[in-house]
Amino acid sequence: MRHRLTEILPRRAVLLLSGGALIAATLPAGVPRAQPLIGNTANPAPPAGGVPIGIIGSGNIGGTFGTLWAKAGHPVLFSSRHPETLKALVESAGPLARAGTPAEAAAFGQALLVAVPYAALPGIGRELGPALSGKVVLDACNAVAARDGDIAATAKEKGIGLLSAELLPGAHVVRAFNTMGYRVFQAQAHRAGDKLAVPIAGDDPAALQVASVLVRDAGFEPVVTGGLATASQFAQDAPGYGQQVTARELRGRLGLPEQ
Repeated sequence: MRHRLTEILPRRAVLLLSGGALIAATLPAGVPRAQPLIGNTANPAPPAGGVPIGIIGSGNIGGTFGTLWAKAGHPVLFSSRHPETLKALVESAGPLARAGTPAEAAAFGQALLVAVPYAALPGIGRELGPALSGKVVLDACNAVAARDGDIAATAKEKGIGLLSAELLPGAHVVRAFNTMGYRVFQAQAHRAGDKLAVPIAGDDPAALQVASVLVRDAGFEPVVTGGLATASQFAQDAPGYGQQVTARELRGRLGLPEQ
């Protein structure tokens, strides 16, 4: 079910969803506008509905959520440096899914999901930063010492949410979708009864609202823990990590107020 965001999003650089239709907010000068693509060909016509979402990192997590969003009515562009390898994923996601390069995904998406090894995040910031500026970027990257090296220690010391925002300057970063494996998300999406809780954190209230809508469209219930500094509460080995519980239960475990 789509949620109205018309009254809660500011005029700057985020989208409005109203009655299932996409309405682009007025963007400040210099902020790139998303250009819908068909394959690798620019198409100036806006999509009939949904939010264009670019997926940077089309592995297990990126593929899972991109597919859920495409089936919920959002145009999705999965990306890879070799987009021809994504043919099977695009076909399984349905007619709203396309494949392209990371640069094309960054330009296409008015919201982005980044799901890559954390050590790759600085490179994404350098290569794609201008295209991400002013957009909502959902950061699902975990910093694993054995895989990512020294940056994992930096993330723990500084706080992973704050470091992600530093590495993606200008983007409205929201930490999300990092707490469970993709098989759990696939199995629990749109489950009957109370939905599985997904903790999210961000410094921009409007970005959190956009992220909350996308969490619900994927079939889960968002739990806002607070600003990016609170993302450490659901980082790996933290109390909020790996919790397959309802929103009410997760708020209780993290000491958050009832909503």
